[in-house]
Amino acid sequence: MENNQMFCFQCQEAAKGIACTLKGVCGKNNTTSAAMDLLLFVVRGVSVVADVLHDNGMKADNETCGFVTDALFSTITNANFDEESILARVDKGLVLRNRLIQKAEEAGIALPKVDELSWQGSREVYKEKAQRVGVLRETDADLRSLKELVLYGLKGMAAYHEHAMRLGYNDEAIHAFMNHALRCMAENLLSVEEWLNLALQTGEYGVKVMALLDKANTERYGYPEITVVNIGTRQNPGILISGHDLHDIEELLKQTEGTGVDVYTHSEMLPAHYYPAFKKYSHFVGNYGNAWWKQREEFASFNGPIVFTTNCIVPPSATASYKDRIFTSNSTGYPGCRHLESDANGKKDYSEVIALARQCKAPEQIEEGQIIGGFAHHQVLQLADKVIEAVKTGAIRKFIVMAGCDGRMKSREYYTEFAQKLPHDCVILTAGCAKYKYNKLSLGDIDGIPRVLDAGQCNDSYSLAVIALKLKEVFGLNDINELPIVYNIAWYEQKAVIVLLALLSLGVKNIHLGPTLPAFLSPGVAKVLVEQFGIAGIGTVDEDLKLFNIL
Repeated sequence: MENNQMFCFQCQEAAKGIACTLKGVCGKNNTTSAAMDLLLFVVRGVSVVADVLHDNGMKADNETCGFVTDALFSTITNANFDEESILARVDKGLVLRNRLIQKAEEAGIALPKVDELSWQGSREVYKEKAQRVGVLRETDADLRSLKELVLYGLKGMAAYHEHAMRLGYNDEAIHAFMNHALRCMAENLLSVEEWLNLALQTGEYGVKVMALLDKANTERYGYPEITVVNIGTRQNPGILISGHDLHDIEELLKQTEGTGVDVYTHSEMLPAHYYPAFKKYSHFVGNYGNAWWKQREEFASFNGPIVFTTNCIVPPSATASYKDRIFTSNSTGYPGCRHLESDANGKKDYSEVIALARQCKAPEQIEEGQIIGGFAHHQVLQLADKVIEAVKTGAIRKFIVMAGCDGRMKSREYYTEFAQKLPHDCVILTAGCAKYKYNKLSLGDIDGIPRVLDAGQCNDSYSLAVIALKLKEVFGLNDINELPIVYNIAWYEQKAVIVLLALLSLGVKNIHLGPTLPAFLSPGVAKVLVEQFGIAGIGTVDEDLKLFNIL
């Protein structure tokens, strides 16, 4: 790390647009960052052996697959700030790696000679080792850029696969690919061109994992449908559930039924309201607040317990009134907050959360009204005739894909202004928390079709790809890029990276990313992405409206 206390540039908020080197803008400190670097080092070692065993006809066991998936997920931005829980994963990974090494030796299988397989760690030497296995271990800027691009795609892939796995949907091929890609990082034998090809292959598996999660969610909970969601409050005490894991909200709704406690969604959990299976719960009453970055003020006024099912934790201030009401679960963690463990069947006991809620005041109302969503691919395709007719008559001239992430930077006001200035013959297709920049605006409709079509969570960006491919088929086009669709996507963290790679693997070009291009893209790699795929940043709203031929 040279003179840096840490080096992290995996999210859009990387300090000065370069990297966080003292403390993460996200709130992650340098020792936790070092623990995560070490965990990723150990994960690579596990994956090296797992991939070699796979090459010899021996599939990875469930424990290995689960460990790699969880470890990658726990290092996503804003997921886990609990250094002790990260180091516990390091300990577990070393035991698992050594067990796999022994299995290979007993089978007479030769393993590559890489540092990830030879190091025997202890807590005393963790810190020293972590200084040498982080991002800067690769000195070539272009190779480093491509390795991190693939790694961040794998982290996003792991997040989506974990959600599917918790619903009983698992794909061995996805695990095998993740192990293979991580082995490539450890062996360090690929050229720049080969790394670029691996990045595109990561995108292909990104499409597979999002399709798997879509199948898991819809077969378990039904197809999302057009739904009006209340953003006000009731007089009962409440529990606020945040994140992306639908299995968790299902269990929470079951266990809170009849207790007198209401359940509200927050941020990326909003689309849970769109699924038919959850509509039977009368105490599932609405969405509270906005995107993740406003949680400090909104959690204080909610008054009840907050359950984090996935990433998007903003560290509470030292004087935060709500810290004692936070519960983490799955791959998340925060020092001093209670963690909800899963039992052998993957279920959690929410009795402590419910008991606390019943002692709390009802949520303070911070806004009133309604928002509409539920426009995932199945629902939109049911409206296909209406949409196609609107396109043919010119009532809809352009679709603007404004999916992705929200964030606290003032520059993100661009997306609100962009939505407000769009001509009335343009429809916004969105998914992810980026929607909070415009989903409460009064943008109207086109012949009964809302001008903001919210497909759901960030993983539901898959729905936007399905819709685009269907439109390509209906209009008899040879290339998806011939559609009247503009891609103006906001990004923040690694799940947005796998969505980007997935779109590139489907042949989508001329995607604009903002508010800034990723800091992990070296000039050389950025040049390739621009020349081969038309990747670009954003300018001013007025400039971009002209550039996209919208005005």
